[in-house]
Amino acid sequence: MKIKALSRSKEECTRERKQDLHLVRRNLDPTLHPFEQAREYTRAVNAAKLDRMFAKPFVGALSGHADGVYCMARRSTDLKTLLSGSGDGEVKLWHIPEQKCTWSVQGHRGIVRGVCSFPQGSQFLSVGSDKTVKLWDTQRKDGLSIHEPVEVFTGNDVFTGVDHHRSRPSFATSGSKVDIWDLQHSQPIQSFSWGADTINSVKFNQTEQEVFASCGSDRSVILYDLRMSTPLAKLVTRMSTNALAWNPMEAFMFTTANEDHNCYTFDMRNMKSAVNVLKDHVSAVLDVDYSPTGQEIVTGSYDRSLRIFRNGEGHSRDIYHTKRMQRLFCVKYSMDSKFILSGSDDGNIRLWKSKASEKLGPINYRERAHLQYSEKLKERYEHMPEVRRVVK
Repeated sequence: MKIKALSRSKEECTRERKQDLHLVRRNLDPTLHPFEQAREYTRAVNAAKLDRMFAKPFVGALSGHADGVYCMARRSTDLKTLLSGSGDGEVKLWHIPEQKCTWSVQGHRGIVRGVCSFPQGSQFLSVGSDKTVKLWDTQRKDGLSIHEPVEVFTGNDVFTGVDHHRSRPSFATSGSKVDIWDLQHSQPIQSFSWGADTINSVKFNQTEQEVFASCGSDRSVILYDLRMSTPLAKLVTRMSTNALAWNPMEAFMFTTANEDHNCYTFDMRNMKSAVNVLKDHVSAVLDVDYSPTGQEIVTGSYDRSLRIFRNGEGHSRDIYHTKRMQRLFCVKYSMDSKFILSGSDDGNIRLWKSKASEKLGPINYRERAHLQYSEKLKERYEHMPEVRRVVK
């Protein structure tokens, strides 16, 4: 039978130069450290202070519109481009990294009420108060000018919004009723109405592609299905709804921007009551948008501020505003969830970081690990009074 015994030499347990100083063995088990919580709490407070100290969310402004920016649209397959429409009928295409306009046209007589891009290609749609829907192509190959519309669809009433189907060559417009158009036909192929004098907005669900929703002037939110000839369901709120947005990750969830200073998240499977209420605005909320990850919601309000909410929480985690920024008519997340774009009444499109203190540019491994550790510390001690006070 062999017996093994632990043996350590004197040289291994002492330092090289001073033989009288013995090496102390560390026990790396965090549960045995007597001051672990106090040490981490101090680090959490410092991390919260540094986060607020380096909070500089404003990146830049895309200036060029002569009137207020009333609508914006992003392209789902492109991180760099943004569409915008203003109150003087001008439609612009922006290159976000360079913060400059790459294409511009006087598209409509009067206000541009809505713009939307095609899922693929360089085409997009715009609607205006001149009762027309115009199809544009910034890279036309038929020899004609890129500043002339490819197609013009004429309606009987003023259009207030437009949205494109994710996979089919069809789109929906809102006005006195909701119309479904096909690019091969000059007239609507389908129409829906349910009591409202004016439909403020219409949005397709990006996951359940045949389902879409609209909000009307009679305080209603209505769900539709392209496979049916009549609307699906109707919800009546206390005050009028200005805009709505679908959660890109949970197909049955959507959020509405309301006149009563709040946003309401509903589950379309059971709309008897709101799943969540987003508070903190002090005036009517004019637009709402989900981040592509579905984890955060951004809202723009008549009170000249932009607020960011975590999905499932009732109060905003951050508020952005500047002294020169006027009423916000439209807000959008970028497709990488790192930036937010806001269009306001002063004719500017402002570019913000979604995380105010996030560093722009390359981050090495050690710095990224440190930032992740700081975030976990703030999450762990967010209920403590000092950390909560600094974060708020």
